[in-house]
Amino acid sequence: MQSQQTLTIDGNQAAATVAHKLNEVIAIYPITPSSNMGEWADEWSSRGQVNLWGTVPQVTEMQSEAGAAGAIHGALQAGSMATTFTASQGLLLMLPNMYKIAGELTPTVFHIAARSLACQGLSIFGDHSDVMSARMTGFGMLCSNSPQEVMDFALIAHAAALEGRIPLMHFFDGFRTSHEIAKISLLDDDVMRAMINEEWVVAHRSRALSPDNPVLRGTAQNPDVYFQARESVNAYYQAMPGIVQNAMDRFAKLTGRCYRLFEYLGSPDAEGVIVMMGSGAEAVAETLDYLNRQGESVGLLKVRLYRPFDAVSLLAALPSTCRKIAVLDRTKEPGSDGEPLYKDVLGALAQDFIGGAAKFSVLPKVVGGRYGLSSKEFTPGMIKAIFDELKQAQPKNNFTIGIHDDVTHTSLDWDASYRTDAQAETFQAMFYGLGSDGTVSANKNTIKIIGEATDLHAQGYFVYDSKKSGAITVSHLRFGPKPIRSTYLIAENDANFIGCHQTIFLERYDMLANAAENAVFLLNSPESAEQAWASLPAKMQRQMIAKKIRFYVIDGYEVAEKSGMGKRINTIMQTCFFAISGVLPQEQAVTAIKHAVEKTYGKKGRHIVELNFKAIDETLACLHSVPLPTQVSSQFDIKSVITDAAPDFIKRVTGEIIAGRGDALPVSAMPVDGTFPTGTAAYEKRNLALEIPVWETDLCTQCGKCVMVCPHSVIRSKIFPTEVVANAPATFKHVAMLGKDFPAGLEISYQVAPEDCTGCTLCVDICPIRDKSNASRKAINMQPQPPLRETERDNWDFFLAIPEYDRRLLKTNTIKGSMVLQPLFEFSGACVGCGETPYIKLASQLFGDRMVVANATGCSSIYGGNLPTTPWTKNPEGRGPAWSNSLFEDNAEFGLGMRIALDKQNEYAKELLASLREPLGGELVDAILNADQSDEAGIYEQRERVAALKQHLSSLTGQGAQTLLQLADNLCKKSVWIIGGDGWAYDIGFGGLDHVLASGRNVNILVLDTEVYSNTGGQTSKATPLGAVAKFSAGGKATAKKDLALLAMDYSNVYVAHVAYAGKDTQTLNAFLEAEAHDGPSIIIAYAPCIAHGVDLSNNHRQQNLAVKSGHWPLFRFDPGKIKQGKNPMHLDSAEPSIPYRDFVKTETRFSMLWQTHPEDAERFLEQAQQDVKNRYHYYKQLSELAWNESTSVSAVKAQLKSETAKETDNG
Repeated sequence: MQSQQTLTIDGNQAAATVAHKLNEVIAIYPITPSSNMGEWADEWSSRGQVNLWGTVPQVTEMQSEAGAAGAIHGALQAGSMATTFTASQGLLLMLPNMYKIAGELTPTVFHIAARSLACQGLSIFGDHSDVMSARMTGFGMLCSNSPQEVMDFALIAHAAALEGRIPLMHFFDGFRTSHEIAKISLLDDDVMRAMINEEWVVAHRSRALSPDNPVLRGTAQNPDVYFQARESVNAYYQAMPGIVQNAMDRFAKLTGRCYRLFEYLGSPDAEGVIVMMGSGAEAVAETLDYLNRQGESVGLLKVRLYRPFDAVSLLAALPSTCRKIAVLDRTKEPGSDGEPLYKDVLGALAQDFIGGAAKFSVLPKVVGGRYGLSSKEFTPGMIKAIFDELKQAQPKNNFTIGIHDDVTHTSLDWDASYRTDAQAETFQAMFYGLGSDGTVSANKNTIKIIGEATDLHAQGYFVYDSKKSGAITVSHLRFGPKPIRSTYLIAENDANFIGCHQTIFLERYDMLANAAENAVFLLNSPESAEQAWASLPAKMQRQMIAKKIRFYVIDGYEVAEKSGMGKRINTIMQTCFFAISGVLPQEQAVTAIKHAVEKTYGKKGRHIVELNFKAIDETLACLHSVPLPTQVSSQFDIKSVITDAAPDFIKRVTGEIIAGRGDALPVSAMPVDGTFPTGTAAYEKRNLALEIPVWETDLCTQCGKCVMVCPHSVIRSKIFPTEVVANAPATFKHVAMLGKDFPAGLEISYQVAPEDCTGCTLCVDICPIRDKSNASRKAINMQPQPPLRETERDNWDFFLAIPEYDRRLLKTNTIKGSMVLQPLFEFSGACVGCGETPYIKLASQLFGDRMVVANATGCSSIYGGNLPTTPWTKNPEGRGPAWSNSLFEDNAEFGLGMRIALDKQNEYAKELLASLREPLGGELVDAILNADQSDEAGIYEQRERVAALKQHLSSLTGQGAQTLLQLADNLCKKSVWIIGGDGWAYDIGFGGLDHVLASGRNVNILVLDTEVYSNTGGQTSKATPLGAVAKFSAGGKATAKKDLALLAMDYSNVYVAHVAYAGKDTQTLNAFLEAEAHDGPSIIIAYAPCIAHGVDLSNNHRQQNLAVKSGHWPLFRFDPGKIKQGKNPMHLDSAEPSIPYRDFVKTETRFSMLWQTHPEDAERFLEQAQQDVKNRYHYYKQLSELAWNESTSVSAVKAQLKSETAKETDNG
């Protein structure tokens, strides 16, 4: 047995390492939390890293998980060794192929980062719901509990699958294992080669489909033989447990790490035993060791191989003294009398007992319990509660642990303060940061440095919600001399070090509740060492004094600014941690940090690396120790952001989740069907901005552009009579309204929500007006937020109370007029400077009071519908967008279903209305049936008529009248919007999208095109442009961007627009108005810069302008309504490219980084892309200049133009 190299990595990397070594074909598709496995495989192949047989695996991204499974099925049938990675809904899409793969006895391993399924709501976090949904497929199921086991079992699974011909799901807990970083022993090529018998590989290849030895598979079978054929595989499944155990035994001889199918730990004479699988078993093992040392006699049975389920091995592993068993499942199966593992264990014991040769003379009492759904914590206190419950004469069956069920009373109580002694020699540190501030990245590097530069064991785990950048992140790091089995978060009073990287957390979160005695508290703050103590809330001061906490402060933002790092403080705070903790000598720590920086940011260019180096070198001189006073002196305290005026649900539920106390909410607090109120983001007040925009009334021309571009709807404009401001706060700004479109005597105000602003600066960047005497001063400028916070909060509250201007009087086809409309999408959790949200906000301003939204899973569904708060809201009349998310792949069909239902309800309401003509009166009935609802005035009048109708109906009896009363609102116009990103529209949902476009139904489709899968971290989609580096295209995308707009034009009744709001805002506005007015399908494809492009989103507008001017993103509108008028439907809104394509791509890291890694490819892609840009614009220009009539075929015109363009290209 050789000594083994160690490396500090996470579970996903461990799985990918083995999968890449043992396969030739890897088909991938991104889904959290499994995406990283595909990213690693793609990166290694792009570097030319070979597998065990000396060839580079072919990594191919598919359009969906269904496509990935189909590709793997095909690759296996063709004799390749092939694998894939997935989770959750992705696994469900693979199920049909999995049945086929298993039915054909085809060896493969699917690596699954097990995750919750979308039920009453979506969750990206971990449990076993997905893999349990696949347990009937015929795949074997092998479960890993830790990153080390992930690497080991990945190899064991591949070896067993090849030998036994049974495909395997190798699964491990999403996030808790997939993303936990730990020091593990690597498997070298010699160990892998020793585990994989070449004869098995040869046998697999020999079964390949080949015309040189033709066979037929996939027949359609009849009742006469199908049953027998299904039973023919029994011997293979019966042999498989023995094959897996044999592989484990051979692995033990090679590595010294021993595994069993069912592995018992604990007292040999235990009476109470927990049976479970997954990461929680490590916490149980840690807890029972402590309990047994305290005199208890308890045990744990770890289930390794769940399918095929080997009852003989299960029974053999249980101690004969066992009297009571708690079987824990990390899933819920509604309607059953127990979850899957519980039923299997119970069945095994019962069959053994009934069989006569039973191991137990008295059948043990078996109870089932659910734990850990959606990564819910599973702690030693909970584990002890389960063992305590087993001591009861009649322990509760079908219990839950970790929640408070006050409805059906399934839950067990537990002691949250209970601890084992496992952390006695372990250093525990917590770091509070904001998404995208680099805290998590730095801490990943920190734990890797500690793991690889010391002899200590190390563990890193990172907690963040599914909001985009700007949400709180908490990093949990542990390191010590003993192996770490604590698969739970650092608990109250346990942290030796707490870092607060954002001062806004001081007044929101009780961070020091987790601090241990004599812990260290490091604060990033603009306050000096002398003023830092006074900046803390009173509760925090009390805690620091009572716990004797050592206090350090640094102005990380000042260091970052001076060193050219902007707002990235991660390496600065990381350097402080190493300096204070002393885990490494200072010089060694700085060297290690710099090495990690080079590894992490090297691809982004040497300049970025040097900036980080400069920040590291300047940090320690700015780090200050703050003496601890003996008295509390603070004049403020941690406070709730929820006011007493908030609705009851907001105070009881939303406010608790915002405060970080959602885990304590009981079952009774939850809506049973996942329905939540809208308009809740206004209560969150995240207070992220260090600076906010301030309006300069003397310069402003009232153009409205700042309102148009604001990604978070924090800048608003309102028009009102002068008398409205008679009682305004003294600092409330307003001026006389300019423009001939408005009557005299009106005032206008541009107001900022100071605690909702994210400080992106886009409003300042877009502002066209400069002070002639001071060019740096614009009509809107950034100023420090803290001094303005109180006064601007009062101004904002006053502004909100001003009545909205009558929509019927506004010219909504102008930026100035439309931006007075109230946005019904506000304060989302999108990234600072997000390129997507201005489009959604615009739709909500124009049509929000009648919108029904189907939102594809992705960024827009997460910042649009992620708890605790949601940005969709209502107007003062109580109307607003009604929003729902189904899945990723079905959003177009989901939205079409809404349209069909609304149309049918409108039709039915009209039928009922006509049947009630006599009692209702012909005049009212005719007015409603013949109403013109093409503009705001018409919609308003129809609502008035319907209100009168409902008043009449309330006094009528009869079923028809009562049904019409319920359906009457459907007589008013409803606008259906189908919203999603390019991953949905171009890839996974394209089939459905195409069907909806072909349907002729009046739906509006908004594609937020970031040109990558933004929500899962920036993977390639078919919208990704040629030469761009993205995850899954580490060597640059080798194919051109799919022209979705051109495809949509094939349906001559579809309105198509290609827009970029900063490229031409009026074109974007007109596109939205025209699309919604079009009686038929419409699709708006909207360019949305993203952090995945490698750009600072404060430059969002400049990037859009460069994209338009370079020809990367031409602006146009295709309006089929003009064809009937004999006009050309194609209107090209952007000029011929005026700058070289190079001038655009060189400003974005997604393109420029290819010059760092593959310079020749980068130049080749650029040359081809420049030609593509020229050809595309020429083609669109020709299309816009053709003569059209009703008989003109769009497809024929396109074919003719493509032919002409190709000839011109060939002729140079």
